[in-house]
Amino acid sequence: MKIKDIVNRNIVNLTNCEQEPIHIPGSIQPHGFLIGLKEDTFNIDFCSANCEEYIGIPYKELLDKKFEDFFGTDSFNSLKNYISNDQMLSSTLYRLAIEDKTFQCTVHKSGSIYIIEAEPVNIQDRNISEVYDQTSQFLLYMHDTHTLKELCQLVANGTREITGYDRVMIYRFDKDYNGEVFAESVRDDLEPFLGLHYPHTDIPPQARELYMKNLLRLITDINYTPVPIYTIDDTRDKNLDLSLSILRSTSPIHVQYLHNMGVGATLTISLIYKKKLWGLIACHHYSPKNLTPEIRLAAQLQGHFITSQIDLRQSNEEYEVSRKTNEELKKINTFSLTGKDEGKFNDLVKKDGILQLCNAAGVAIVFNGGIYKNGITPTDDEIQDMANWLATYTNNGSFYTDKLVDYLPNKLDMCGQTSGLIYHSLDMDSNNCILWFRPETKTEVNWAGDPNKAIVKDKNGLSPRNSFKLWKETVSCTSKPWLQPEIATAATYANSLQRQINLLIITQEEEKYRKLSELLKETNSELENINWISTHDLQEPLRKIQIISSRILSKETEIPENVHDAILRMNASAGRMQTLLIDILKYTRLKHADDAFEDVDLNKVVKELKEEISETINEKSTVINYEELPVVKGIPFLIKQLFSNLISNSVKYTAEDRNPEINITVSPVPMTYNGKDTGFYNVIHFSDNGIGFEPQFSESIFNIFTKLHAATEYKGSGVGLALCKKIMQNHQGYITAVSTLGEGTTISMYFPIKN
Repeated sequence: MKIKDIVNRNIVNLTNCEQEPIHIPGSIQPHGFLIGLKEDTFNIDFCSANCEEYIGIPYKELLDKKFEDFFGTDSFNSLKNYISNDQMLSSTLYRLAIEDKTFQCTVHKSGSIYIIEAEPVNIQDRNISEVYDQTSQFLLYMHDTHTLKELCQLVANGTREITGYDRVMIYRFDKDYNGEVFAESVRDDLEPFLGLHYPHTDIPPQARELYMKNLLRLITDINYTPVPIYTIDDTRDKNLDLSLSILRSTSPIHVQYLHNMGVGATLTISLIYKKKLWGLIACHHYSPKNLTPEIRLAAQLQGHFITSQIDLRQSNEEYEVSRKTNEELKKINTFSLTGKDEGKFNDLVKKDGILQLCNAAGVAIVFNGGIYKNGITPTDDEIQDMANWLATYTNNGSFYTDKLVDYLPNKLDMCGQTSGLIYHSLDMDSNNCILWFRPETKTEVNWAGDPNKAIVKDKNGLSPRNSFKLWKETVSCTSKPWLQPEIATAATYANSLQRQINLLIITQEEEKYRKLSELLKETNSELENINWISTHDLQEPLRKIQIISSRILSKETEIPENVHDAILRMNASAGRMQTLLIDILKYTRLKHADDAFEDVDLNKVVKELKEEISETINEKSTVINYEELPVVKGIPFLIKQLFSNLISNSVKYTAEDRNPEINITVSPVPMTYNGKDTGFYNVIHFSDNGIGFEPQFSESIFNIFTKLHAATEYKGSGVGLALCKKIMQNHQGYITAVSTLGEGTTISMYFPIKN
């Protein structure tokens, strides 16, 4: 059996220091020992080199052996019971006894391996009941605090009293994970760190990720010698993820960092808020120090107290801001933009409360190319450029920042007046928006050492910074941060303003359409009068032309043949003109037909028409066949006009080699029109065997004055089928034509089925 250690000797280098694989060091701290059991067999697959020191059995003898062979059947059964009852990583620790030694163990699963980390029960810093009393007392103190800072200070004091560390800090992260010592309890003879800031590089991303997984980390002696972990060399690159381990060995860079600070031992407790790392309880001791698991648990409880109270404390602190901004919101919401004058925006931006609702120094509204502003603002051109950029950047959404120069680095000259910004679009298709501005607020930040020198490279390789001397930085181009109540109130008002603007636009559009409607009504009335007068008055001279021409032809017997033909053509032209004028009158009057719809029996309509135009039908020996037709809802005289036009067309456009035949049929079941979900229709098909037309004219044939044949061949005004289409539209129906040149035409009429 070949055995190897899994120590990661390349754990950090210049290229991976920001992604240092600290979860797989392959070693542990020496204040306990580790064994790893296979999930299926409970055979020992991993163990630390110091097993012999604690239980008198060398690691070589332990590997690949069954757990119960060394620790006994009782310990094996209690371990399986502990695992099956899901007590791993709970506050209840697993007790392991071997000969006269007892160990308290944490157990967790890493992949397919159960990891047992054992520490001897020989440290009695505090009595358990004493720890409980201190925790209970802390709960009483907690109710006496009102702000988050007061609570954190109380937690720092309580944690230091429970654990006995020289320094306890509550460390809070900003949005970029730079840290600030927010509260501190420290030994009197030590320099305080309260208020100091630490760069995000001090705790790199992979370390923050582990703090999210493992809420408690302990280093009992900074000067420890890592204990390697051994395993059976049966697979390539075999390793063990120690993310949840209590004994996990620490990054050499972090150890050096603590050395540089003069620290001897540490305890770190994660503060998780809304599934993010909000901060840490960082405990430092200036000599080696270990804690019992009970005291560690009590310290961890302090962290739970903080995270459970963050919402409440922040709400208390923000309540007054929220109350004031909501009062201003109520005031400003009483101002109405309704009216015709966009100049009201000038009145709005000067209104009391529009700045105070989010405690801004300036405000601007961009609307339809106009800029209305008040307070400390950029120039009109800068506001217009900013509105254009923000509309694109946010996709006409919203945006806020306390450091605009991070997004617009070429606008440094604007920092003085515009470092902070809240933006809300007021239109999805333009740059209309409202913007609030805050000027620059220069602040001085005290860093614990130069944040730009977090990792340095020297002759010994990589090492963390070794200077924690106070380093002051003046922060410019940054405004006072926007508080959540201010951001929320600005968003609420922007939504309210957007609704008012939409109402204003609708009102303006309604006014515009009302005027257009009135103008259209007047125009239509004038056109109707002109149309009636022109068609009515034109018929009189046409009638006279026809009468005079008829008299000449009947009384004058010696008329030259060419003059006779000219008079006949004149008479025919006058007749065609009269027909056209009558059809135009019919067409224009269709839109005014307001007769009530009633049941119309199509069988009766066809029968009446056959009688009324029998002479025309008989003249060309026309045959009209029709099956049982339905009853439709419609205006009787219009439907009669519709069928009359279709029969007349079929008789008119007959083929010379055959007698006209017309077949009127109905579709057997109700249909939809062109597959559209517009309801169901009775479809009447009107087919003839006439001259037909080419398929490309199937739609244009219904346009007014459209004629596909010369007037010398077939008489007509080109209005008949346009009248048919207009009649079908008035009945909320459709009309279509399908034809084959030389064979005939089928006209289909879709009558809606009304309930």
